[in-house]
Amino acid sequence: MKSQMTQVQLEKKATEIRQDIIRMLEHAGSGHSAGPLGLADIFTALYFNVLKYDAKKPNWHDRDLLLLSNGHCVPVQYATMAHAGYFERKELMTLRKFGSRLQGHPERVKLPGIETTSGPLGSGLSQAAGMAYTMQYIDHTPHRWVYVVMGDGELNEGNIWEAAMFAGKNKLQNLIGIVDRNNIQIDGNTEQVMPLESLRAKWEAFGWHVQEVDGHNIESIIDACSMARAIVEKPSLIIAHTIPGKGVDFMEYDYHWHGAPPNSTQAKEALKKLRTLGGKIRSEHE
Repeated sequence: MKSQMTQVQLEKKATEIRQDIIRMLEHAGSGHSAGPLGLADIFTALYFNVLKYDAKKPNWHDRDLLLLSNGHCVPVQYATMAHAGYFERKELMTLRKFGSRLQGHPERVKLPGIETTSGPLGSGLSQAAGMAYTMQYIDHTPHRWVYVVMGDGELNEGNIWEAAMFAGKNKLQNLIGIVDRNNIQIDGNTEQVMPLESLRAKWEAFGWHVQEVDGHNIESIIDACSMARAIVEKPSLIIAHTIPGKGVDFMEYDYHWHGAPPNSTQAKEALKKLRTLGGKIRSEHE
């Protein structure tokens, strides 16, 4: 389902999704803040322009597939799915509650529209490559794509590079990877924990077509996905440079917010920052 939203409307939607992420995490009292906030523009672009799907028929056969490999960032997917019509927004407040469909890591069997269960880092690309291979060589279903979002920290996992080799060798042109290049992981800066650069050259050496974009420029994200779908005989990778904690200045760039939720005071301040775009506009809630 592709909407006809303008660039301004898409940016507004991403801000609304960020606000829901803050509310969810504060209400849950646990979860990850930095990554989901940083991914909001990417998920807005995917669900409101790029992906082919039917929120009312989540198992529609001809849908595109979206996998979240870094499953701890799932609050951004839940919030975006609610805005896209998969379920009511009020259900977002059940995040991480006992019996909820919205677990701390996505569970495929619990929530229609979630394609895979994820949690163990490094597994998503292998799952996506297997699905893409089946579509391309067994089911022969053109014009369907498999998108997989990965964190940059999880690229430390060897499983990622095995899958990258497999995808390159089999020329999986229906596979599009998106790396959230926010430069943090739970123990600190990625380049201090385990250097990744030159990241583009690594993926290109594995036979991938690679683009780099500003992960907060929704138009650029949409354009990069369009280019990726036009590439033949190669899987595609989009390295999306993002700011962890985007939109909340006291969270931005700080790896300590990788795995921490805001308390009530911090959530109130974060929502004010988001409503006023960091003080650039007056908030009706002030």
